[in-house]
Amino acid sequence: MHLNRRILLRSMAAAVAATALRPAAAFSQTAPLTKPVPSSGEALPQVGLGSWITFNVGDDPVARDNCAEVMRAFFSNGGRMIDSSPMYGSSQEVIGYGLKKLGETANVFSTDKVWTSSGADGPAQIEESRKHWGVPRFDLMQIHNLLAWEAHLETLFAMKEAGQLRYIGITTSHGRRHREMEKIMRAHPLDFIQLTYNVVDRDVEKRLLPLAREKSIAVIANRPFQQGALIRSLQAAPLPEWAGEIGARNWAQFLLKFIISHPSNTCAIPATSKVAHVRENMEAAGGPLPDEKMRRQMIAYVEEV
Repeated sequence: MHLNRRILLRSMAAAVAATALRPAAAFSQTAPLTKPVPSSGEALPQVGLGSWITFNVGDDPVARDNCAEVMRAFFSNGGRMIDSSPMYGSSQEVIGYGLKKLGETANVFSTDKVWTSSGADGPAQIEESRKHWGVPRFDLMQIHNLLAWEAHLETLFAMKEAGQLRYIGITTSHGRRHREMEKIMRAHPLDFIQLTYNVVDRDVEKRLLPLAREKSIAVIANRPFQQGALIRSLQAAPLPEWAGEIGARNWAQFLLKFIISHPSNTCAIPATSKVAHVRENMEAAGGPLPDEKMRRQMIAYVEEV
């Protein structure tokens, strides 16, 4: 009995020591920083996964399995929100394939969009999207680029009331239709908005992000890397030494930490087809984030480059 107790105590001590010696990056992989959805308090990891272009791989079995591996790495590093749209080609079907293969249907925060000019066609499109994903209902349904938003918003509120989805949102991208988005935010009880925000696309800081805080609306930042163009423009420049203060080891993490450190932003959704990149992206949701002084420093550095 005493021998077994000594063995147990040694094992516990070894486990504590191993935990203490584990690098900080390991913790960020399993426990990413989260923010609450203002309308519910539900905690969401601050880095999600987009599917525009990267998951539009058709029926190619190798490419589909690669996307599934990206999703595996995403979930194993604490990810939840995956975002798609009927506009994104085969992305919805590929997401559904990956969720079924990995058995992650219950863990995903399923985020999709309605994208049709006919309000009457909205319910059928949403149901088709749900079948592609293979989920019992969507967590978040958004109106893509405000297309026919009046009719679709009526549909989404009715679906939410009936328990057929959990959250409602609207989206825009490339800096378009901000005035109209603002009017909708002021007039309707939205749960989410999705818009373009990154270190060089900051127009939404003036009105939309403050309004989101005022109205308790969660914010999803799309195009964090401008479809890779922003990273490519920075690659020739050295990462500043002070980036190490926030644990940014590369430009992707530098850019993501800038986005998610804004007090109004809930989640950024970078898209990738590479397992290594999704792991790097999820690491950005761990460890320290820049304060306001460093955020200004980040902007100045990028503008100089």
